[in-house]
Amino acid sequence: MSSRRALKAAQAIREVVSTAILLELKDPRVQDVTVTLVEVSGDLRNAKVYVSVLGDEAKQRTCLNGLRSSCGFLQKRVGNRIDTRYTPQLKFVLDKGAKNAMEVTRILNEVLPSEPDPSDEDHDGDVTEEPPTTEVS
Repeated sequence: MSSRRALKAAQAIREVVSTAILLELKDPRVQDVTVTLVEVSGDLRNAKVYVSVLGDEAKQRTCLNGLRSSCGFLQKRVGNRIDTRYTPQLKFVLDKGAKNAMEVTRILNEVLPSEPDPSDEDHDGDVTEEPPTTEVS
């Protein structure tokens, strides 16, 4: 269970890292990156930054290498933002959740029959059922 302080630090790290990647980072290897989640250890010394990268496996590896080489720059930005004794050591991890969700959706669309289009039905939408009757004894 994470403490409130760790959760607030994780949110701040997520904001700082995602903003720095988007606006300040000049590494051409780092493109199409989204920071999805940050997990911070209880002592706030380590932070796992989950990123989602659009593209194939080679582009994802290249982007992760770029993020790892920019780790010092990003840690400095985090250290300026959060006031703790130690600046968290950032570790970048590829988040495959979005890719897995898209794959599951694709498989389900292939397997499940598609829903019929309501405009293709023959009736005009009038209800023909009679309301239920109640018997009085």
